[in-house]
Amino acid sequence: MTYGRFADWYDALMAEAPYDAWQSFVERAFAQYTKRPGRRVIDIGCGTGELAIRLAKAGWQVSGVDLSEHMLAVAQAKAEAAGVEVPFFEQNMAELDGFSDLDGAFLFCDALNYLTNEEDVKRTFAAVSRALGGGGLLLFDVHSVYKMDVLFRDAVFADQDDDLSYIWMCHPLDWPHSVGHELTFFVRRGDLYERFDEWHEQRTFERAVYERWLESAGFEVLEVTADFTDAPPTETAERLFFVARKR
Repeated sequence: MTYGRFADWYDALMAEAPYDAWQSFVERAFAQYTKRPGRRVIDIGCGTGELAIRLAKAGWQVSGVDLSEHMLAVAQAKAEAAGVEVPFFEQNMAELDGFSDLDGAFLFCDALNYLTNEEDVKRTFAAVSRALGGGGLLLFDVHSVYKMDVLFRDAVFADQDDDLSYIWMCHPLDWPHSVGHELTFFVRRGDLYERFDEWHEQRTFERAVYERWLESAGFEVLEVTADFTDAPPTETAERLFFVARKR
């Protein structure tokens, strides 16, 4: 999924997204687990650059990577408007290249769930491992199996606004723990509304599977928590957070 016109409305749709919580998770994990003195990091699947820009404002040396040129164009404009320097790169996360000896890497807002092929997840972990220096941290979140199989199953969401309305329908896919998101948007253009559609596919895996793949890629799994808390996941947790360190 490379996102098309969706990029223009992404920030409006994500206005209530918990960016402060993601930033706090990063800062807490680095304070607790890193042995490296630097804060040279990469935000993978950075979207419109919101978290990368926030971290840059806080003094981190951040680069952003995303597959969507449309998202990156929005991100670049936002960084320039914010007066921070964040280099952005159009890359596939499974083919991450050109980075070395980083202190950390992030994949948030279920970016990793867009990889529906398990080999691509493994390749991503391996690519991030190569990009990190020894002791570098990998932080990411994913949808839980419970959220994919229960909460998203045949679910319908909708929202209506004067300028932008949408209908979001979820459909099970053939892969285990996967969902197709069928999104229809109505954008106000003067007295009329223009319609455009998006189709997104996501898949997740069991916690133990992610842990096994991380260890195979040269990481030590330091913690797994849920839903922006310090607590371990329960059976009904919706989002899992991983902290792993390169050996």
